[in-house]
Amino acid sequence: MIKKLFSPIVAVFECITKYFKAFVFLLIVIILLLNIKEPTKHPNLARIHLKGAIMDSSMLRAQIEDLHNYPSLQGVLLVIDSPGGAVGASVEMADLIQELASTMPVVVHTEGVMASGAYYAGAYASRIYANRGALIGSIGVLFSGVNIKELLKKIGYEPNIIAAGEYKEVGAYYRDWTQKERTYIENLIQEEYQTFIIDVAKARNLELKDSNEFAQGKIFNAAKAKELGLIDDVLSRNQAIEKLKELSKVEDVIWLQKSSWQSYIDTLVESSVNRVLSAMLGIGLR
Repeated sequence: MIKKLFSPIVAVFECITKYFKAFVFLLIVIILLLNIKEPTKHPNLARIHLKGAIMDSSMLRAQIEDLHNYPSLQGVLLVIDSPGGAVGASVEMADLIQELASTMPVVVHTEGVMASGAYYAGAYASRIYANRGALIGSIGVLFSGVNIKELLKKIGYEPNIIAAGEYKEVGAYYRDWTQKERTYIENLIQEEYQTFIIDVAKARNLELKDSNEFAQGKIFNAAKAKELGLIDDVLSRNQAIEKLKELSKVEDVIWLQKSSWQSYIDTLVESSVNRVLSAMLGIGLR
């Protein structure tokens, strides 16, 4: 009785065991058939993004390296919405964009913030355009630190530090800075700042003597940024794309498409970044 009860199940397992390879083969064929699509056209334009605080250049580098897989590309739209970040990473990004712009037109568009290191990163693009509500500039260098000496005393924590080198403890958080240390940091920041404004002046064909106007950490609306030469024009995203088409001599646009999963991730990241920027800047239409 038990044997009869389980005989259908046993028969199924025997069938699967006997024809396992055939089942696998048929499954592969079905998957391939389901994924067959019409031949895709070769893309001629691509979008890449610089979003959020700049910590390193890896995200932008990965996007640019991926473009090398599509020799049919004739132009790139770089969408920037970032308050800036680390100096070294911003410089590295600027070099990446300059190299890319030497091979094809690269048009930057921002509808939010293109400030500090983010402006540095996009400065060497073929053209820079901004939405009329965007904020541009903040060309300057910042070094920040904290002094929690009194707090450490209250909690009974006393750091023991052994350092070799007169300036090894520059920026220490557990004591007051000496005047000598402060002067050293100020000189270092001025050197970084000079590199920043020299590169911007070179990239945008600006006069270095006018840096007090376009730099000094000032942030501008799009109209003022155009007047100062920091951007080429005040345009919407669609208008910027038209300019890219003109520069790249593309009539019928075929965008490099991402997978639906990657598009979802990008949308999620962009939404999160916008919330963070809004909280940081405290600027917006409410």
